[in-house]
Amino acid sequence: MKNSESSNTKTTRLYHTIQKRKLLVLVTLFIILLFVSILAVGIGSVYIPPGDVLAVFGHALFPGTFASPDDGMADLIVMNYRLPRILLAVLAGVALATAGAVMQGLLRNPLVSPFTLGLSSASSFGAALIIVLGPVIFGSLFAGTILLAGVAFSVKSLLLILSAFIFGLLSVILVYLISKTKHTSQAIMILAGVVIGYLFQAGLLGLKYVSNDDALRDIVTWLMGGMWGATWQAIAILFPIVLICFILVERRAWDLNTLSSGDDVAKNLGINVQRFRISGLLIVSFAASACLAFTGIIGFVGLMAPHICRMLIGNDYRYLLPASALLGALILLISDTIARVIFAPIEIPVGIIMYILGGFFFLFLITRGHGRYLA
Repeated sequence: MKNSESSNTKTTRLYHTIQKRKLLVLVTLFIILLFVSILAVGIGSVYIPPGDVLAVFGHALFPGTFASPDDGMADLIVMNYRLPRILLAVLAGVALATAGAVMQGLLRNPLVSPFTLGLSSASSFGAALIIVLGPVIFGSLFAGTILLAGVAFSVKSLLLILSAFIFGLLSVILVYLISKTKHTSQAIMILAGVVIGYLFQAGLLGLKYVSNDDALRDIVTWLMGGMWGATWQAIAILFPIVLICFILVERRAWDLNTLSSGDDVAKNLGINVQRFRISGLLIVSFAASACLAFTGIIGFVGLMAPHICRMLIGNDYRYLLPASALLGALILLISDTIARVIFAPIEIPVGIIMYILGGFFFLFLITRGHGRYLA
């Protein structure tokens, strides 16, 4: 009896130790993200010291308490240009990394992500469709604005999000339907995502061919991936979308943990697996597609962040989802900062940086990890 109680006590202590370690990882990632964000706001063709950055933030939040920095241009650069870009990178990183982690759990495949399932290409096709055909279909209304909750939003931005979401979700549904066929392996699922991505790429090429110079420039920007669409209006649209979608999937973290044990186990515990998969894919596709409508194609965030976090804290989705979100935001923010400064004052697309990082990351997993992290 005493041995049993002692064993239970040790198990409880070990459990609490592991939980504290996971919380420590989350807190560490949050602090690093906050620190990097402050540094990134000051880095650029015009350097702004961290003290001036904090002074700008303090003056914006509490104008009666904190004075603005001596450099009058610092406030303009930080608030009008760099801060929206930093926030867009963070939101996009959160959405893509969370989508990758959730998709991997729902489809029980460690290689799926918004990029490999063709969602990125499909969303960009939807955005390009609005860029090219929007003025023709909607006329003068396309350049108008809509007042929502006292904030004016452009019709173009709202249509971009809606179209990107519809086509992004379509790609995920097609891959999901293929995965439901008999004898479909994980490799076939990835190949299906690649093929669907190619189909939407063909559509993009067609739109580029028939578009005028202005539309063609916008489409090319989307394909390269970047934070050039960062505005306070974009942040006002994306912040509630990403926040609500993250809360919705985090609330189902236990169900994701259960699903990892198999569909039969999940069904026996009262989970409607079919409905759960569809609703989960719908939620994360909406968040990822909305961000991709402003950033264009950005790959590998949804693959890298969940894999790294699994190495750090395991497969418990209660911690894996927030850790992936924080790490995804950190990866994309650092990549965008490098893209801004590496050839300053010329900016290169952040998609180029992500392709390089993603390629080296998976080469590391294959050669050093012997593929065990991809199993």
